[in-house]
Amino acid sequence: MVSKQVQEKYAELTLKKGVNLQKGQAVMMNAPIEGAEFTRIVARKAYEMGAKDVHINWVDDELNLLKYENAPDEVIATYPEWKVKLHDTFAEDGAAVVNIRSTNPDLLKDIDPSRVAKATKAAAEAMVNFRKYTMNDRIPWTIISIPSKDWAKKIFPDKSEEDAVASLWDAILKIVRVDQDDPVAAWDKHNETLRTAREVLNKKSYQKLIFKAPGTELEMELPEGHIWKGGSAQAETGVTFNPNMPTEEVFSMPHKYGVNGTVSSTKPLNYGGSLIDNFSLTFKDGKVVDYQAEQGEEVLKHLLDSDEGARRLGEVALVPDESPISQSGLIFYNTLFDENASCHIALGKAYPTNLKDGASMDLDELDKHGVNDSLVHVDFMIGSDKMDIDGITKDGKSEPVFRNGTWALDIK
Repeated sequence: MVSKQVQEKYAELTLKKGVNLQKGQAVMMNAPIEGAEFTRIVARKAYEMGAKDVHINWVDDELNLLKYENAPDEVIATYPEWKVKLHDTFAEDGAAVVNIRSTNPDLLKDIDPSRVAKATKAAAEAMVNFRKYTMNDRIPWTIISIPSKDWAKKIFPDKSEEDAVASLWDAILKIVRVDQDDPVAAWDKHNETLRTAREVLNKKSYQKLIFKAPGTELEMELPEGHIWKGGSAQAETGVTFNPNMPTEEVFSMPHKYGVNGTVSSTKPLNYGGSLIDNFSLTFKDGKVVDYQAEQGEEVLKHLLDSDEGARRLGEVALVPDESPISQSGLIFYNTLFDENASCHIALGKAYPTNLKDGASMDLDELDKHGVNDSLVHVDFMIGSDKMDIDGITKDGKSEPVFRNGTWALDIK
């Protein structure tokens, strides 16, 4: 087990750079039972920093599995109103939200995908209001991860349970820069690098991006007024925070009606406790019209059938192959990590903040600008060291953005 001192360093980084906790602010955490020790450390640190309240929503993989195995469909397809009110109450109070993830990637592999799809859709419909707070950066929020035994064994199957957990701790701490003498300063420097990348892309203001790699030939229009973001974000209160730790991406939105061609995955996607692997999607006028997967095709079908917007794209993110997550050589079976090893795109809802004045637009206005809406937002990885990306400028010229999986633009 990693030392308490190192866990305290990670907890402090989460609160200072993840949500930038302010004195007198409440904290709501979603955390795994298996990570109770670390969660308590985060809670104590939050109180020491002046939090007025710290509330924990405990998550237990084994209890979730038991529910899927035994509960009737009407229960599976219902999301409790009290949970909705709980989240909305904290959001309305301007709370900082910390999500601590460590789910077993194979947890629901033997569960009927239709049951998982029903539960996922019910939760998404119920939490629409709360998602407005996070996806519009109205409150500070962050997602981090800690090891669980099952997750660690999935990544390091040849190691003992104890050694696997220790190895995963080491990998996580290095990737989120906790291994450095001053992680907060390291994140300040990293955020500055990502800020430079997004400023270069915003100045370019490409009309289209063209992706080419083995199994991928995709043309993607970008909406007029699109904005590239990455690294830190800013809440309505002016507080700067990091929604994802780790993060190596700069991201924007595709035009929901302007995506054509085929794209192939380069890493497994863990969705709803099941893996989708070696899959491809074909788009016409922004909509998925064909798909296939070597593993998890039925799960992929349920994802695409979540609603009308689930077959369109809401995000495009650029990540160079020299990202520390990519260079680790590990597949994490966890989107928070794997998406930051690779260029990726997301099915479903777009972040309105990726469009000029988008956060103040209603759904009709957003649609007119090509901004996708959906109950889901699911990132999947398409990048590799064989990925080339070209940008098409407003005057129709083509110029290299990525070559062989890394920046061809001058990003310094």
